Amino acid sequence: MEQILMNLVAGAIGGNAAGKASPTFDLGTIGNTIAGLVGGGVLGQLVPIVLPAITAAAAGGNLSIGGILANLISGGAGGAILTAIIGAVKNKAA
Repeated sequence: MEQILMNLVAGAIGGNAAGKASPTFDLGTIGNTIAGLVGGGVLGQLVPIVLPAITAAAAGGNLSIGGILANLISGGAGGAILTAIIGAVKNKAA
């Protein structure tokens, strides 16, 4: 449960950072947050599948600083990437 929360929070922060960093990708605060939450949640769940060591550490109760950082980075990156994609598509269509 903690991993999902970390991914969602990091995703929301990453989405807002990506939106504010470039006006091309900005969806507004609520749009950036929603896109970031979804992106962070999705990518944050895919990284442990690709890197089974993180999943094993979390399941064993030995989640280290490295595992926490991996979750935060993957969640933030997922939020930023999805926000950038949606913002680019939205601005192309407009």
